[in-house]
Amino acid sequence: MKILTGIILITGLYLMDLPIESETRNNEPGSITIVKSPDFEITGSGQAPEWNNTKWEDIPQRNNNEAVNYRTRVKIVYSETGIYFLFDCGDKVINSTLQADNLKLWEEDVVEVFLMPDEKYPLYFEYQLSPLNYELTILIPNLDGNFLGWLPWQYEGDRKTRHETSVVNNSQGDVEGWIAEFFIPWKLLTPLITGPPEKGEKWKANMYRLDYDKGMTRFSWQKTDTNFHEPHNFGTFVFD
Repeated sequence: MKILTGIILITGLYLMDLPIESETRNNEPGSITIVKSPDFEITGSGQAPEWNNTKWEDIPQRNNNEAVNYRTRVKIVYSETGIYFLFDCGDKVINSTLQADNLKLWEEDVVEVFLMPDEKYPLYFEYQLSPLNYELTILIPNLDGNFLGWLPWQYEGDRKTRHETSVVNNSQGDVEGWIAEFFIPWKLLTPLITGPPEKGEKWKANMYRLDYDKGMTRFSWQKTDTNFHEPHNFGTFVFD
């Protein structure tokens, strides 16, 4: 069953043993340099050696919820075939019950990535992944703040994402967090793009997390004003 393969209980996983402070690159404010990598397998553990070639970026908590103070950070690399993300989410309770793709995953614990390759067009790709390893994959037309998602057609073969998640427990069995690892192929973004980004190319993007331990707690890489669908507040990915 998918629910059994999607969650892996891990004790003492090295991701959670690292310091909370992230090691970030020296970038312009609001930008991240994305390094190139060979392709590798997605396991949900974040232990692929290719992740050692880049550093953590913090995803700050944005709303004032004194009952919640969790670490959220991400690593990103890209290859000739697509882009990889690794989220490390501190947590004490996994609030996730939905057991199918393309449901309202944002109503429970989730991580999200928005990718906008070309600012000339009011379109961006949105990807969500829950702790139970279910995804939401949509294209968002955003016309002056009016937005709605469209699911991909012919979503199969080399157009499909790859994704795995795991729950992290300490030696007493208490939840310490969860990990989301996923791959988005360039071919899924056709016709927003025609191939891999070139060295030095810049995309607008943002990354988010929602947690529901004590009400809804919002995390975002770049701060937004009212909701996550604010392209004018997106940051910049710079492809190395």
